[in-house]
Amino acid sequence: MTTVLADRHVFGVIVPSTNTAVEDEYYRFRAPGVSFHTGRILIRNAVLNSDEDMENFLEDLRGEIGAAVESVLTCKPDSLIMGMSAETFWGGAEGNAEFERWIGEMSGLDVVTGASATHEALQRFGVRKIGVITPYQPVADEQVRAYFTELGYEVHAVHGLKCGSATSIAEVTPQEIRDAFAKVDAPDVEALVQAGTNLPVIGVAAALEEELNKPVVPINAASLWHAYRTHGIKDRIPGAGRLLATL
Repeated sequence: MTTVLADRHVFGVIVPSTNTAVEDEYYRFRAPGVSFHTGRILIRNAVLNSDEDMENFLEDLRGEIGAAVESVLTCKPDSLIMGMSAETFWGGAEGNAEFERWIGEMSGLDVVTGASATHEALQRFGVRKIGVITPYQPVADEQVRAYFTELGYEVHAVHGLKCGSATSIAEVTPQEIRDAFAKVDAPDVEALVQAGTNLPVIGVAAALEEELNKPVVPINAASLWHAYRTHGIKDRIPGAGRLLATL
C-alpha cells in the first residue's frame, strides 16, 4: 500500500532484533518515494562463538520469524525484503527457493532474499570467479560457499570473521573489512561479495571498487538493488557503488 510519504513503494523489511546496520544502510540509499518498515525477529541469545552457537541462533530465528512477518504486514507493505542472510544461503539454491516460498505463502507478498539478490547482481556483472567475506562461523561459511558453487561460480575463497555475537558484527571496522576482502582477492577474482546483513560494508565497498577496478557486492546493496529493479524503481543511487548506479 503506497502512502502520502511513499507514493512509489512501501517495503516491509524483516531483520533480526540484534541488527543495527540494515535500516541505516537502506535509508542512506533510499530512492525518493520509497519507505522501509521493519518487522524485527526476536533474538534472545546473540552469542555466536562457535558453529553450535550459530546453528542455535538460526534455530531461534526460524521459530520467531513468523511473528516478525505478521507484525510488519499490519502496515500493509507492497513487498518484503529479507534483511537477514545466513538463513537464505542455508541448503543451497533449493534451500533459498524453499525459504522464499515459505515467506511468500506466509505473507502473500513478493520476497527478495539476500542469496537471490547477490546471485542476480553477479549475473548482472557477468562474473564467475568470486571471493566472499562473512561475519560467520565456519558452519555458515560452508553454506555460503556451497550456495555459490551450486550456481556455477568458482569460489576462490571464503573468509569468515567469526564475530562473537550477533551485535558485535556491526562493530567490525572499515579497516577490518578491507583486510578481510584482501584475504579473498586475487588477480583473477572477478568480483568480491559480502554476506551478513549486520556488517556495515556499502561505504567500504564503493571505495574498494575504485581502487581494485572490479565489482564489490555488499549484501545490503544487492538486496536494495534487486528490490528496486524488481518493482520498477530504476533510480541510479549515488555513493553506494557500481550496483546501485546501474540499471
